Amino acid sequence: MRFALTAEQHDFAASLRKLGEAAKTPGVVRAWGTGDSTAGRALIGQLAEAGALGLTTSEDNGGFGAGPVELIVAFTELGRSATPGPLVETAAAIPALLQALPDSTLAAERLPELAEGAKLGTLAVTTAGGANAGRSNGTATALDADIADLVLIAEGDRISLGTAGDLVTSVDAARRLFTVRPGEVLAEGEGVSAAIDLAFDTGALAAAAQLLGAGRALLDTSVDYVKQRQQFGTPIGRYQAIKHHLANALIALEMAQPLLYRAALTLESDADAQTRARDIAAAKLACGEAAYRTARIALQVHGAIGYTAEFDLSLWLTKVTALRSAWGTPAEHRARIATALRAGNAA
Repeated sequence: MRFALTAEQHDFAASLRKLGEAAKTPGVVRAWGTGDSTAGRALIGQLAEAGALGLTTSEDNGGFGAGPVELIVAFTELGRSATPGPLVETAAAIPALLQALPDSTLAAERLPELAEGAKLGTLAVTTAGGANAGRSNGTATALDADIADLVLIAEGDRISLGTAGDLVTSVDAARRLFTVRPGEVLAEGEGVSAAIDLAFDTGALAAAAQLLGAGRALLDTSVDYVKQRQQFGTPIGRYQAIKHHLANALIALEMAQPLLYRAALTLESDADAQTRARDIAAAKLACGEAAYRTARIALQVHGAIGYTAEFDLSLWLTKVTALRSAWGTPAEHRARIATALRAGNAA
């Protein structure tokens, strides 16, 4: 089966890319890392106006009622621009979580403001299968919990409001994780565990798209750099070894993209939980490893300057490193794939 994005989806991606370029995101990212979210919140507001935050929120809950394919289109561009903030949580995981609950009251109350960008949400979630999106040394953590308007903790068959605690050090300064403490219980019991699993898978899918976009940004930056940087009077991009490295990065990213599309279609098809987990785990693993490989190659072709925090490349390098283990580590996703394959063989 051949899959291709529609003209409308390409136009949507292009509009988000222009927003990121106009916002000059390296400065936005650095400010966010210091705790100054002013420019970041302004950019997120523009993204909300463009429809990026309410894609998978139903029209009844103030969103656009689009599907997972549109979600990965958006998050690929958000990864390309390295836009900071709890975007996976606000635009993907929390809408999936609240809309999957047996009681629709929470979705109706909470989602409209998230979809329109008036509020930001964050989430610490642990799935029934053991993979986690927000846990550090056994303590629940949530991204940007200090500034989020809605902090949720989802574990087992319970969803609670959370309160931000201490800042947890991350390799990515703009990925500001905080410990969170559970408070009021919002939902519990039958159907909640399945909703949490769906939220985790949706978050992992969005994170995979972010990784793919960040990897493509790193590759584009590296290609531009090797065309300009000269050694012995010759652009280093003419050397065969450099070409091979960049070609390997491109191949890895191109091979990961179909798995991302497949996972989005699987999520859209309402497949069983085991199939959904398998395909999304494969996409997260492939996109994470491809982006990480591209990051290593980008660092290698840039040389010593790539190590410096003042050089914009470092913002994408640290983002990829952090996202690779967010929403499930590579080991956790390999285990999920193995579990699904064993279950399929047994059947």
